[in-house]
This record gives sequence, C-alpha cells and structure tokens, in this order.
Amino acid sequence: MSNGNVIRGARVGSAPPRHPERHRPVPCRSVSFWCRNGHRTDIRIAADAAAPELWDCPRCGLPAGPDAQDPPGRVRAEPYKTHLAYVKERRTDAEGEAILAEALAALRNRRGGR
Repeated sequence: MSNGNVIRGARVGSAPPRHPERHRPVPCRSVSFWCRNGHRTDIRIAADAAAPELWDCPRCGLPAGPDAQDPPGRVRAEPYKTHLAYVKERRTDAEGEAILAEALAALRNRRGGR
C-alpha cells in the first residue's frame, strides 16, 4: 500500500529528457588558472566570453590567476565588523545622541511620563 508520497514513473534524481533538436550547444573554450600552491584549475567558458582575472582555487581557496609563472598573492582579509561599527560609519556621535534621546523620550511617554 502506498503512503501517498510516491510520484509514479519517476525516481529520485531523475530529470526530464533533453531534446538535442531544441538547442545547439554553445562553443566553449578551456581556461586554466594557477594558485600560489601550484594547483591548476581548468574552467570552461563560452568562446566569446571574456575570462575572469581571478578564480578561487577549489582545493585551497586562494585566488588563482591565468599566469602559471606569476600567480596572484593572498588577498588581505577584511576584519569582521560588528553592527555597531557599520552604524558608526553612517552616523556621527551627535546624530546618535539625538536618536537615543528621541527613543528614550518615546519610551518614557509610553510608560506614563516618568
């Protein structure tokens, strides 16, 4: 007896059949990238598309470039910023004090004007 979760005529991972008469494959070319650790990564892109300058190495995560003799260096990681750091970039101290005073006044009014 079926539990109602089965789709008849299909199996897990199945996809609809591809019909070759509906599309023509785009001409592609292979581009190689090398990272500082000597890992080579080959990607396929469209023949008329421009290759990217950098590609992340899937093995070590370092940036990889198209020149095997001079691969790009490690990208400097930006330090983690807190929400407060982003707010301080947008607001001056005076604006922050004004917003705080306004919020405290609204809170006091809701609590009965203490």
